[in-house]
Amino acid sequence: MSQALEAIEKSLLTGQWLTNGSDGHSSVFDIARDVVDGAFHKALTAPLSQQIFSVRATCSSEILDHPLDDWLNKSDPSLDDEIEDELLHLTLAVACLHAFVQINWTGPDLDVKPLNVLVFASGSFASLNEDTLNQKSIAELTCCGEPAYHLTQGATFLRLAQILISGPYRHCRSVPWWNLRASMLHQQILDEPVAVPESVFSAVEPLTSSIAADPDLAARLHLECGLFQHFLSDNKSAADYFLRAAKASDLQYELTGALGKRTKYQQNEISQLVLLAESRSRDSDGPQSDNGQGFQDANTSANTFTKLPETFPLNDDTLLEQTEYTPSSTALPRSRLSHLDPSSQPALHPLDQCILLSLCLNVKNMSPSHGLTNEQMSAYVARVVSHPRNWTVHTMALLLRSRLESSRTRTVERSTLQLQALVEQMPTADSALSERLLYVHDIPLPSKWEMEKELAIQFLSLGVVRSALEIFEQLEMWEEVVKCWMSMGNPERGLEIVRDLLEGRKAEAEEVLSRAKTTTTERRETHSVARDAKLWCLLGDLELENAQAHYEKAWVISRQTSGRAMRSLGGLHFNRGEYSQAIMCLRRAVAINPLLHRSWFVLGCACVREEDWEGARVAFSRCVAIDDEDGESWNNLASVYLRMGEGEAPADAIDQGDLDANTEARNGHEIKRVPFSNKLLAFRALKECIKYRYEDWRVWSNYMVVAIDVGELSEACRALARIVEEKSGKVGGECVDEDVLERLVNAVTRTPLNADDAVEGDISAHQTPVNPSEGRGLFRRVSDLFERTILPRVSSPRIFRAYGRLLTWQSRWDEAIRAYLDGYRCSLAGTMEKGETDVKRWQEAVGEVEEIVDLLRNFGSRVEGSKWQLQARSIVRTFIGRTRDFEDEPEWNRLTELQDELRKEE
Repeated sequence: MSQALEAIEKSLLTGQWLTNGSDGHSSVFDIARDVVDGAFHKALTAPLSQQIFSVRATCSSEILDHPLDDWLNKSDPSLDDEIEDELLHLTLAVACLHAFVQINWTGPDLDVKPLNVLVFASGSFASLNEDTLNQKSIAELTCCGEPAYHLTQGATFLRLAQILISGPYRHCRSVPWWNLRASMLHQQILDEPVAVPESVFSAVEPLTSSIAADPDLAARLHLECGLFQHFLSDNKSAADYFLRAAKASDLQYELTGALGKRTKYQQNEISQLVLLAESRSRDSDGPQSDNGQGFQDANTSANTFTKLPETFPLNDDTLLEQTEYTPSSTALPRSRLSHLDPSSQPALHPLDQCILLSLCLNVKNMSPSHGLTNEQMSAYVARVVSHPRNWTVHTMALLLRSRLESSRTRTVERSTLQLQALVEQMPTADSALSERLLYVHDIPLPSKWEMEKELAIQFLSLGVVRSALEIFEQLEMWEEVVKCWMSMGNPERGLEIVRDLLEGRKAEAEEVLSRAKTTTTERRETHSVARDAKLWCLLGDLELENAQAHYEKAWVISRQTSGRAMRSLGGLHFNRGEYSQAIMCLRRAVAINPLLHRSWFVLGCACVREEDWEGARVAFSRCVAIDDEDGESWNNLASVYLRMGEGEAPADAIDQGDLDANTEARNGHEIKRVPFSNKLLAFRALKECIKYRYEDWRVWSNYMVVAIDVGELSEACRALARIVEEKSGKVGGECVDEDVLERLVNAVTRTPLNADDAVEGDISAHQTPVNPSEGRGLFRRVSDLFERTILPRVSSPRIFRAYGRLLTWQSRWDEAIRAYLDGYRCSLAGTMEKGETDVKRWQEAVGEVEEIVDLLRNFGSRVEGSKWQLQARSIVRTFIGRTRDFEDEPEWNRLTELQDELRKEE
């Protein structure tokens, strides 16, 4: 038995029976074969299986008061052989899990129900019906205050799978993998994702080395881990797993360009994005059919064909159905895939198609939201859609294409029709169940209700509110129902619906009859308290005057487990300015579910208002840990670091952060009191922030000031350039922080012009590292700042004088004189007109005249052929002529004496 264990486990994981024909001597083998083939009724009701699903006699009294975990006696082995007994438990867990997937994800309708599987000792449980059992399982699936979707079908199968997978196991090595799959499915039926125990991922790591010899199996493991991380919004980890999956499968792919046409009337071929991809050669690959009527998967027999999910044509008067590429027109002829013809690429293995669809998700995660992202994703999806190999994978590809096309006017019609067709195909039996389940864990296929919800949202975007309302009411998604009524101008109807649900009237009218119940009392006894709490929260959202009472009611009836109630209550207190109460509520909320970014963000803002800097640091650090592309949180974290005051910076705070964009870290006195370690953390946080808020000049201003303070002058120079680019058109010269500009010039000019003069001993400058924040290392960036960014846009006396000092440092005397003269022309003296009466302004202008004359006297002699005396006399004469009204002032004599001196020098 131990020799066949590995083969059976692999068969269960891959969905393909891999053992030989001599295995039928064991009943466990027969059950495993039935599970792989999708015959769940036969497997779950087999005599040997019935021993596992026998309900213990001790549960006969008040059975609904006992958790499902107590119903089964897992400690007593069903078989004498320990390995065989473990395999039986694992096989039945897989059967329950896939039965749950069939009824809620892939279809077609399931031919077995939980009460057909569970075996009771007597007829005392005749009153226990399927709906009551299902509602009990849904209540047990509530996790971290997040309710499971209350219309989930066959939830008992998922609970039974969880119970059976929980072990203990000593011989079956694939159990952690199945636990990963069960955890992923559990997450998908919750309202919001919740924290996953680290052991879920760490337990599958040892499998990586043990299955490394099987590239497809290794690729599947990496892919499923990546999809789980994607669902939890950990984009970086997901991207790493997806790349590891592609490497393990030896999938060759490259996004490149090829000449082609996209419209019917296009005359000239232009470069189009295309994804070149090629699978490695596999022994199991067989002939394929690509005639549009059906297709054959790699694992099916040569005579087994499956009907494709209906693919709607575009039927547009301008756009082509598919981009027409010029044969062999790839833009990169030296590419490793240059031998592929973009217009006729070979079909990919279904597993490689799954990997490409996941990489497509990674493009969406790791790229900003703009048109190029859709173009990139479309190239990945088009490569998969062009060669269907598996019913479920093709369904996922069509769904992704529908999402991409939903935002374009020429494709939105096909997008909606395609999505509707995908929803309607689920109950059909147009393909074998074993095929539908083959790659279901390797793609992010949404559940039936999520797909229907997506269709309703699509209807809403098109203004078809009534159709969307019907779908939401059928799915009993009451929040969306209320939004629909509000969009139709009838919020009172939404409020009435929620009150009817809480009081049981709506259940009596719509649910009791449809579910063949006799009274609403039974329904409400098994009703999930988490869902009741959610309804009270929804009522609080609608009745703002009684919102606090409703949220508190939700908290009480949920037995202090409703994270939604505390989130809503915390937000209410925050909006009222009651920040201490908001902090208390939000800390309870994040303790229940620490994965919700918005709760941490509002908590951080409340802590800032209360000047609880350490609490704000923790909150905003969690924000960026959940979503590292949240520029606002990075900015806020930087602000918190600059306000934490004296003391050492926390060791775990590096590379985390956030702050409100309207708050500037600009107070020089505060920054000086902050420890340097905190300033450095603020600088790193702002450096992350500017990646995601590149066009926000406030963030660049914060970054510039902090960079100056920590000595990163090169980055300060870059920041000042961005500020000028963003603001110069609106505010002119005010966009330049002249203090910062002069400090940058000082950093350059404080070192000798000759680099060798800055080092001691016999070594030369090229043997020493260049500091990018001073001297010649900073010079090029500062010079570009003046010549390419500032001077073409704005001007002021201080800017020209700073530029003149930079030119003086380079001994460019003629250009330096011109810069100083430009500064004088826009200074107070150069712009003073006749009729000026302000003595103080005139006295200041006299000083500027003397200064420019001294500069001409000092620099003019160094420029060959310079007529600096004439320039100086002209400046003095012009200024005297404009300001004769001040002849009685003492400074007037200084001007006349200066004029006489210039005449003598000439």
